[in-house]
Amino acid sequence: MNLLLYSAYYEPEVAASLYLSTNLYEDFAASGMNTRLYVPLPTRGVSEEVRNQYKGKSEKKADGKLEIIRVNIPKEGRNAVKRAFRYLWMNLVFIHVSRKFDADAIFVQSTPPTQGAMAAIIKKRKKIPFIYNLQDVFPDSLVGSGMTSEGSVIYKIGRKIEDFTYKHADRIIVISNDIKANIQKKGVPERKIVVVPNWIDFDAVHPVRKEENYLFDKYDIDREKFTVVYAGNLGYAQNIEVIIRAAEKLQDNDAIQFVLFGKGAQEEEYKELASGLKNLAFFPIQPYSEVSYVYSLGDVSIVPCKKGFGGSAMPSKTWSIMAAGTPVLASFDRGTDLERLIKDENVGLFSTADDVEGLVSNILALFNDAKIKEQMGANARNYVKNNLSREVCTKQYINVINSALTGRKGNK
Repeated sequence: MNLLLYSAYYEPEVAASLYLSTNLYEDFAASGMNTRLYVPLPTRGVSEEVRNQYKGKSEKKADGKLEIIRVNIPKEGRNAVKRAFRYLWMNLVFIHVSRKFDADAIFVQSTPPTQGAMAAIIKKRKKIPFIYNLQDVFPDSLVGSGMTSEGSVIYKIGRKIEDFTYKHADRIIVISNDIKANIQKKGVPERKIVVVPNWIDFDAVHPVRKEENYLFDKYDIDREKFTVVYAGNLGYAQNIEVIIRAAEKLQDNDAIQFVLFGKGAQEEEYKELASGLKNLAFFPIQPYSEVSYVYSLGDVSIVPCKKGFGGSAMPSKTWSIMAAGTPVLASFDRGTDLERLIKDENVGLFSTADDVEGLVSNILALFNDAKIKEQMGANARNYVKNNLSREVCTKQYINVINSALTGRKGNK
């Protein structure tokens, strides 16, 4: 089978959860699929020198089954409007180059959100099935991030793109039951939807003893203190403010420190809000290869969201935290998969999004009870081992692609 892939990012770029795409595409190829991936020249987290190394470069992996074709697209900037135009230009280029490969199926992920509409257009031209991997619900994510509101022109356009994508996708793979419920309410039939959680490399992400964790020395972080970690995007939807407010309330406790690794649109705003706090420090976001060190740094790690945003996505950082054997402190929406996971599996503590007092209480509960903290960390790592392996999850993706092909043949 020949499989067409289109992606906005790929290694050596530095982006959140990029390992998922790398693992998935390699496993598609390893399963026997002839896989062709179109992706722009690297831009995120790489130098101009590295970017130039990939110009005109032909790459093959998995015994030649995975072919990677780099498309010369302008570099990504911080400006949201320019980034949107870059995505649209990228999609037009992808539509053009799609003529060069005789494919049996198309697979795309939901970043950027125009990817699905692009794949639907290519599907119509080639008359082949299209499988959509929905990692984040658009335009709901824009509303949750404060970039727009329901009823706005941008929201209405986003909903049109969303409906067009769902209508033409043969299968939609979502990463949580929350997202499944979300799109079912929008009219997507259940027969199209398959829930497959994001996975974690259990061997690559592992606990690191404090005395062996070099990040303490690199960033002059006190090993003796109880460390609360956040790592990831510093944006509106992540609600870093709730962490800063918790640090304010705990600033008189000299034994507790907050460590934040990240970057994002509101980075400077958050740093200004936290100025003067001696128990909280910001550091650069670390590459995925260092994730074991990042989350092992913490006695606990926080997964926050802005109120009303938790139903749009299951934060994939949750699995990395758990694989590192660290308890999860969720400041999240109620009724979500994350709340059920924490309570059912005893892998951390839950407080409602925006509830600063609740987060502070949970931090203190684990600060004061090392035995419970250690048990929650052990429970977390065991859950990942038994339920979220790369092999189990990517095999489900492969089965979904094969079922789409079988379904298409059966309808002919």
